[in-house]
Amino acid sequence: MKKTYAAFDPADYLDDDETMAEYLSAAAEDANPDVLLAAIGDVAKARGMAQIAKDTGLGRESLYKALSAGAHPRFETVNAVLRALGLKLTIVATRP
Repeated sequence: MKKTYAAFDPADYLDDDETMAEYLSAAAEDANPDVLLAAIGDVAKARGMAQIAKDTGLGRESLYKALSAGAHPRFETVNAVLRALGLKLTIVATRP
């Protein structure tokens, strides 16, 4: 008998600002930039992609495309999405 599983969607568990920020911080640690883009997409989906599109002035389909694996969005796009989410990037030194 073959087992089937329900699809896992991280957006279903991103229900408060602190969880979203921690999720994005963990994704930013990965060397693969697609991981962070996907995480930003998950957070945007959790908040409502239509509302994020409205707040950024970008099309909803454009946001899905910009935040997909392999995409190369402009920094302005990523920054606009983060601002619409009420989040910001923080840079810290990795060397003493």
